[in-house]
This record gives sequence, structure tokens and C-alpha cells, in this order.
Amino acid sequence: MSDPNNYKATGVQTPTAPPCSVDTESQTPATGGTQTQNPPVAGTGAGRFIERWKREDMLKKGCFGLRCIALLFSLFAFIIMASNKHGDWRDFDKYDEYRYLLAIAILSTLYTISLVLIQVYQLSTNKEIFSQKNSAFLDFFGDQLMAYLLLSAASSAVPLTNRMRENNDNIFTDFSASAIGMEFVAFLAMAVSAIVSGYKLSKQTYI
Repeated sequence: MSDPNNYKATGVQTPTAPPCSVDTESQTPATGGTQTQNPPVAGTGAGRFIERWKREDMLKKGCFGLRCIALLFSLFAFIIMASNKHGDWRDFDKYDEYRYLLAIAILSTLYTISLVLIQVYQLSTNKEIFSQKNSAFLDFFGDQLMAYLLLSAASSAVPLTNRMRENNDNIFTDFSASAIGMEFVAFLAMAVSAIVSGYKLSKQTYI
């Protein structure tokens, strides 16, 4: 048998075992065999889907709010002009401009209240009455047409009201001016809603 002291005396080193290599990639963290999943990052398929869903939800709520504003001010314009009857020449139905303004206020009220009711149903039940493509078309052209009619009716009544106020500034002209102002606000709400509807329409796919 060889004596270990002989290796020290002769200057020969005793052989040592090679270090064990540890494969760190094959090791799994000690978390009970489960790994935590990272949330979807923007730019991935899931992230883009979530961002698009949030954007569409925000646009729906924005259109809903704008149409509620248009409904409210169209209804105010209708009520104010319909009650603008004070006898003699101070009756709105004796002037074509005011009758036209009242007719468009009624039409705008019916249009916006129907859209608001549809959107309330869709938001509460999460069901679509029309397909997204058809809904985008109807919203865009309907909002655009109604905005044009509101602007046309309010603009046609402005010159008549200004001429009357130059000679007789009374409750009749005040009511007329108030109805015109309400219709202008309804027009602004419908115009912005038409822009949002146009944006939604441009994002639709047709393939």
C-alpha cells in the first residue's frame, strides 16, 4: 500500500475529484411545482385584444353620453318652442321657421331616445341588437343627418328672431332665442357623436 506522506515528500499532488457541474436551467423553483404567469404585455395578442376592448367600451360610453345630451337639449327645445304661444302675432305656429325648428326638435328627440334605449339594453344585457358593421353604418349616417337637420333648423330661425328683437324684445322672442340655443347645443352633441361614429366605422373590417 502507498503511504500518502510519500506524495508530499516527492512533490506529487494527491488527485482530487472534479467539481460537479450544476445545470441551473433544468432546475425549477421550489414553489410546489407551479410557476407564476406574467400578465399579458402590450404588444402581444392578448394585450392588443384587451386594449381594443377597452377602447371600444370607452367609445360606446362616450356616444351614449353625447346622445343623452342631445336628447336632453332637443327635448328642451321642443318644450320651449311648443309653449311659445302668447296670442296675436306672438304664436310660433304663424312662422314657418319656428314650425320647422319644432319639427326637427321632435324628430331629434325621437331619434336620440331610440338610440339611448337601444344602448341601455345593450349595456345592461351585453347583447347586440344589430351586428357591429350595420350598427356602425346606422350610427354614422343617422348622427350625421340629424346633426345637419338640427343646424339647419336653428340657423333658419336666427334671422327671424334677430329682426323681431330689434323692434320688440319680449317673452316671445326670449322663448324663441332659448329654443334656438337649445337646438344648437343638441347639434354640437350630435356632431361630436357623428365624429366618434365615423371613427368606429373606419375601424371596421369588411373581409
